[in-house]
Amino acid sequence: MTAVPQQALEQLGAFAGTHPLVGTLAQTNLDTEGIRGWILNNLLPLLLLTVALLLLWLGGGKGDNAGVMRRVGGVFVALAVIGLAVSGTGVDIGTFIAGLFSTSSG
Repeated sequence: MTAVPQQALEQLGAFAGTHPLVGTLAQTNLDTEGIRGWILNNLLPLLLLTVALLLLWLGGGKGDNAGVMRRVGGVFVALAVIGLAVSGTGVDIGTFIAGLFSTSSG
């Protein structure tokens, strides 16, 4: 690890003192809430619409209703997995299932 010279730290402190935006940016917590919200509000409905249109186009035109229903069943399973991942209840369900197979002494 390389030591930072004291003079460089003093210059950085002086710069942050004269430019309040630098201090504000340095104190801001970074998270992924913005991109997560954008994906949930914009990208996910668009993907679902695309899948629905593809299912209707691929299977509906040929009269293969059973094949369409198999695909729709797979889409429902995928939607359930996405719902568990987004809502955060997957951890609770995993803990419950693990509790069925393990014994606690407490």
